[in-house]
Amino acid sequence: MTDITSPSTRSLGFVRAELVKPLPPPANLVGPVAWIRKRLFSTLPDTILTLVGISIAVFLIWGVVSFAIVHATWTGEDGDACRKNLDGACWPFIGTYWKTFVYGRYPIAERWRVNCVAAAFVLLLVPLAMPSVKGKLVNALLFIFVLPIFAYVMLGGGIFGMPPVETAYWGGLTVTLVIAVTGIVASLPLGILLALGRRSKLPIIKLFSVIYIEFWRGVPLITVLFMASNLLPLFLPDGMTVDKLVRALIGVTLFTAAYMAETIRGGLQAIPKGQYEGAMALGIGYWRMMALVVMPQALKLVIPGIVNSCISLFKDTSLVQIVGILDLLSTVQSSATDARWASPTTVNTGYLVAALTYFVFCFSMSRYSQFVERRLNTGHKR
Repeated sequence: MTDITSPSTRSLGFVRAELVKPLPPPANLVGPVAWIRKRLFSTLPDTILTLVGISIAVFLIWGVVSFAIVHATWTGEDGDACRKNLDGACWPFIGTYWKTFVYGRYPIAERWRVNCVAAAFVLLLVPLAMPSVKGKLVNALLFIFVLPIFAYVMLGGGIFGMPPVETAYWGGLTVTLVIAVTGIVASLPLGILLALGRRSKLPIIKLFSVIYIEFWRGVPLITVLFMASNLLPLFLPDGMTVDKLVRALIGVTLFTAAYMAETIRGGLQAIPKGQYEGAMALGIGYWRMMALVVMPQALKLVIPGIVNSCISLFKDTSLVQIVGILDLLSTVQSSATDARWASPTTVNTGYLVAALTYFVFCFSMSRYSQFVERRLNTGHKR
């Protein structure tokens, strides 16, 4: 046999002694340029839609940037500086009234109580939202049961030497968060019970749940707020009154619970029948089966729907102004009527700040829900 490595045969051919390292893919197939070509300009219709979308985005973004930054008025003691510039935002107005946007007409000397409630809310919410933090049960109990009592005592006052502050003086972002958080926390367990009741085999419970859900879903929230504000006192005994804000909280909670119930019922229907049969075969009772086997799976499936209801509720808090409650949006509107700051751009600047505030809270809830979906592996592969 001929030795191919010998000098006499080395010139007859070439045998590679080691593997060749693979070459990188062509530059036009990877990286940002390839992604843009594939996703945005792969075909003629995609190219047209991309160019139209970019044009609209640039037009809208430049309009906001031009109004809020480029042509904005940044200094001034009153509206005279803003009346001289009708092309940009009036930021001195925001600098003067931002505390009113947050606290409403809450007494200045007592605003530390609002700050204490906000600090307690953040200190309980952040660990509850972090998966790696232990003691979730205690944290949840404090958030659901202790925090509302603490907030009511601190904001309402009247005890422990704190002067009472009527809810008529609450307003701004404080009222918006109170209504939104109360509605979300209270409507979720009520929605779970209604969803279970609608799937119950007991005719009375099922009929009650169906009537409740269909009734509250069949009327707009504005009507619910009017009913809670004007009709609820008619069913109370003589001499008994309910605070206006409490009536709005009851109406918002009952309204949102109906939508929560249907969202959760969709998750319950998606659970395979074998999960129920397996739990019953192990001798697990109904409530333990729902709490330990069925409901955790159902809630994971409907995380997007639950968060969607929460976001919708947060935005719908602006409707409480029709019953005389000053939320963030109505506080901005009432502040813009100040004669010292009267100008065409003042109210638009206030609306811009309110819109950014709503967007920050709603976008944060949306991003957190996506984080929870990825962690629980409930989202579909995109």
